Amino acid sequence: MPTTPSRARLTAGRVDAFTCPPGKAQAFLWDTEAPALAVRVTPTGRKTYVFESRVNGKTIRQTIGDVQSWALAAARTEAQRLKMATDTGEDVRETKRQQQAEREAQRQQEQAQAVTVDSVWPVYLENGKPKRKAAWKPRYRADLEKMASAGGEPKARGQGLTKPGPLYPLLALRLADVTEDALQAWYESEAQRGQHQAARALMMFRGFLRWCSTRPDYRGLVDVHAGAAPAIAQQLPANTRRTDALETAQIAPWWAGTEQLNNRTTAVYLRALLLTGARREEIAALRWEHVDFQSRKLTLADKVKASRTIPLYPYLAQLLATLPRVNEFVFASSGKAGHVVDARNAMAQALQHAGVAHVTIHGLRRTFIQQARKVVPAGAPAQIAGHAPSATAEGYAILSLDELRPHAEAIERHFLNLAGVPFDASVEPGKLRAVV
Repeated sequence: MPTTPSRARLTAGRVDAFTCPPGKAQAFLWDTEAPALAVRVTPTGRKTYVFESRVNGKTIRQTIGDVQSWALAAARTEAQRLKMATDTGEDVRETKRQQQAEREAQRQQEQAQAVTVDSVWPVYLENGKPKRKAAWKPRYRADLEKMASAGGEPKARGQGLTKPGPLYPLLALRLADVTEDALQAWYESEAQRGQHQAARALMMFRGFLRWCSTRPDYRGLVDVHAGAAPAIAQQLPANTRRTDALETAQIAPWWAGTEQLNNRTTAVYLRALLLTGARREEIAALRWEHVDFQSRKLTLADKVKASRTIPLYPYLAQLLATLPRVNEFVFASSGKAGHVVDARNAMAQALQHAGVAHVTIHGLRRTFIQQARKVVPAGAPAQIAGHAPSATAEGYAILSLDELRPHAEAIERHFLNLAGVPFDASVEPGKLRAVV
């Protein structure tokens, strides 16, 4: 039978002198002034004030606190408050659990509210890649980092230090403070430096907000529509679709301009873009294992599908065969990616030689489509360039590689004629020989 707990009027001295008898897991000394209050002691000497009462026929016990933290008078007052609550049928243990849960929820909410863009941005760069993609496109990832950079670094070209990226001022904001008004004020400020750059930065930040809205840790903190608010949208520059491309008469001087480039790998890379109509990252990341000189075909990583295979043109095969095999990439570079990433400077030099004001690298893809359609059915260049059938007005039948090859070689001959490049297609790859 359990021993009846001892009772006495609790005093500071009695509490201090109370010990746990040998062989006991705990002992209680109950207060006669507040009968529901006791001091509990363990064999280690730890003492706490506890409350005990009955609710709906069941005995409940709840810890009030350590005797070092609670004064005896305060413990009596708390025990009396709890007794009044239990007399009404309230389970004070459940009440305490609910209060603790509410406090914890409040703490977590306050902690979440303090999360800044700066703390989440690196997580976005690491995990925010587009769906169904293995990683960010290297150039877009680099642009994201540049847009949010703090600046202050020596310029790669020219004198002085770099300026902060347009997204940098947003990094200091709490996610909860990224509102329509905040983004509007930010955009108006950045647009003074450059409207189109600010608009592009806004598009990138919208992607960040969309990603946050899909993450359980952040979705309750962001307004995913803040960047698309009408007050901001009406200030954006017109989104005109680019149509830049080389004109027919500009192809020969542009081609000659690529021959003047100091880096031959980059020169061949630009010509390969024109001859295939491929996207710049598809050609840049081409690996030697995907160049089949014997079967005369190229396998490219495709934006729409996982990959696509196109014929390897005779002249292009000659160009690729003469490139040095530095690493696994055909268009190798000493940079971090291991291959050509940004050829805009080389493109600008070739354009300058041709006397052309401006054509983007993607403009070479448009040039390919425009010129190729002059010599072969429209479906063939679309298939070579990697357009989905639905991207054309009427769609097109998918051709086999053998059916596509005559069209591909006709396209190459057309470009070589426009560029004024004589070529003997019978020459073995790796042994270029001009025909006089």
